[in-house]
Amino acid sequence: MAVVASAPGKVLMTGGYLVLERPNAGIVLSTNARFYAIVKPLHEEIIPECWAWGWADVKLTSPQMDRETMYKLSLKNLKLQSISSSESRNPFVEYAVEYAIAAAHATFDKDKKDMLQKLLLKGLDITILGCNEFYSYRNQIEACGLPLTPESLASLPPFTSITFNAEDSIGENQKPEVAKTGLGSSAAMTTAVVAALLHYLGVVSLSSFSEDQSHGRKDDSDLDIVHVIAQTAHCIAQGKVGSGFDVSSAVFGSQRYVRFSPEVLSSAQNAGMATPLTEVIYDVLKAKWDHERTKFSLPPLMTLLLGEPGSGGSSTPSMVGAVKKWQKSDPQNSLETWRKLSEGNSALEMHLNTLCKLAERNYNVYECLINACSLLPAEKWLERANEPSQADIVKELLGARDAMLGIRYYMRKMGEAAGIPIEPESQTHLLDTTMSMEGVLLAGVPGAGGFDAVFAVTLGPSSKNVTKTWNSLNVLAMLVTEDPRGVSLEDHDPRAKEITAAVSLIQLQ
Repeated sequence: MAVVASAPGKVLMTGGYLVLERPNAGIVLSTNARFYAIVKPLHEEIIPECWAWGWADVKLTSPQMDRETMYKLSLKNLKLQSISSSESRNPFVEYAVEYAIAAAHATFDKDKKDMLQKLLLKGLDITILGCNEFYSYRNQIEACGLPLTPESLASLPPFTSITFNAEDSIGENQKPEVAKTGLGSSAAMTTAVVAALLHYLGVVSLSSFSEDQSHGRKDDSDLDIVHVIAQTAHCIAQGKVGSGFDVSSAVFGSQRYVRFSPEVLSSAQNAGMATPLTEVIYDVLKAKWDHERTKFSLPPLMTLLLGEPGSGGSSTPSMVGAVKKWQKSDPQNSLETWRKLSEGNSALEMHLNTLCKLAERNYNVYECLINACSLLPAEKWLERANEPSQADIVKELLGARDAMLGIRYYMRKMGEAAGIPIEPESQTHLLDTTMSMEGVLLAGVPGAGGFDAVFAVTLGPSSKNVTKTWNSLNVLAMLVTEDPRGVSLEDHDPRAKEITAAVSLIQLQ
């Protein structure tokens, strides 16, 4: 009866800061880094005491953090009460559980509610697992004397434990030293838990990736429910209504995104203790969600690369706060900078979309030119255009580069005005070096910028050269690529793949 769902991490390629305000758009790419949630009954039979006392047992396990938390779920008000130490609380998962169960109560008729009650009385056993790509393992790699290469990352076991910071704590109160890579782990985790629970409880019927491939994606109405519940849980858990691009991409995959009006969450934000949770979630589900999403993915033969400079990361909330403060203090200049950034974002989107169309129109010509340009720096690409159709492709490639350079210029300008390092000098040097290399189309800082990571988009097979250069500059190329899939039902526990692979390897030996 176990249900396994997964949701991807993200890279916000354009729209940093702007995507916080409608009607500005952001291009967000979903990745191959996925968070998994496994939901199954905790007990084989209904526990009589649970029936008598009106509560259900809930166990949350996070093997990577060596954490297990036990809860009691009130079947009356649907609230979770932890019976473990407060150190191991995970508000994102807690709200995901409460809101998913409330969604079932808000949408089910009496017969379904009776079945839901019986299912809950068997308890919930929830396990969460995040791909290694969500976390930084630089310290472990260096401690082992291994080179900072993707091969070293690949040598780590899947779902490797996250190291503990022993300096600040002792014994059971150890806090995990979670160095993240900026792929949106909380959004992917929340979405995976919501999706797995809603499917397990029978609120939605999700499909697996293999089913989507063979039968085509089913109606999006089920995904819309996952999206609304995951957005609500994520926003309430983090204590603010963010733009929501990370949750949207976790549900629907790579896209062009315009945020929803924050008012759609007013019932959840303003709900008092006395307000039944089912009413809150019913209101949220019926609210006018006005976000916009359009399918988007990189043109063919282009590869997304992410590099971890190892500079310690940045606090997105404090950087956003600084930009908002600057906007209030200097409305005229900030408005002009945002206008220029918006124009650059639109131009980049247009050039990439045109490249997709040119690839569709004549793939052979497109493939030949992309592979030729992958061996040359950008200033020599035009030399390889021997006919008008090739010149059209190069024109769009160079247009995309110019748009990215403009975006970077105005992001730096905004950072300087707000007093924050959106594109720090160290990143500027790295990005300029990257963009001057053969076969590199774009390079920039994703999302809010800072010291978290850098991204590059390369042509053809040129990504290997970028990886080598980054290695020489002490930048760890991550095992992250674009994967346009959103949330998906999985056929089995992801750890089972590794066990099967290990057994097969032993048998071959």
